[in-house]
Amino acid sequence: MQQHRSKSVIREYIEAIVIAIVLALFIRTFIVQAFKIPSGSMLETLQIGDHLLVSKFIYGIKMPFTGKVLIPIKEPQRGDIVVFKYPEDPKLDYIKRVIAVGGETVEIKDKKVFINGKPLTDDHGQIKDERVISASESPRDNFGPVTVPEGKLFVMGDNRDNSYDSRFWGFVDLNAVRGKAFILYWSWDVQHNLFSVDRLASVRWGRIGNLVK
Repeated sequence: MQQHRSKSVIREYIEAIVIAIVLALFIRTFIVQAFKIPSGSMLETLQIGDHLLVSKFIYGIKMPFTGKVLIPIKEPQRGDIVVFKYPEDPKLDYIKRVIAVGGETVEIKDKKVFINGKPLTDDHGQIKDERVISASESPRDNFGPVTVPEGKLFVMGDNRDNSYDSRFWGFVDLNAVRGKAFILYWSWDVQHNLFSVDRLASVRWGRIGNLVK
């Protein structure tokens, strides 16, 4: 009798673990996923060492692996900060801000962004390098005009002078978008001495819980 009870208890634990794993995978695949910021391409909006949550259902319920939308909700809009599969290496995830969507024309003149011929109202873009590079040297400061194909996005990092984005490698397919960044759940200065006794001093307490805008 005791042996039978032991087997029942073990079975209950196994079932609980399996259910927890399935739920975790379901949440990660369809609802929310955690990401961290490894570079400064989104400064000052996102800092190196920020950890954020990405809403995966806000743009619709997608089929795993293919990214095909099963239940559409809405598409990314200009100004959204999105996580997506890097077009040149889908194994990597990138995070950038949507600058233009399908059907819109993008042009950059001496660092100033124009959408459909009108200056982009942009409070997030950071420009600190006073140099203006010609289009013949680099697309960083002078680009286009190009029209974004339907089903694609044109994205840029907020750190405009130091972001490898659509200016250099092209458009993002909507099926490659993983989700929209919406909240910071942790942040610390990764350059702070990991083994320092004052490690907590590296935590950016004021950023934790902030919405991503």
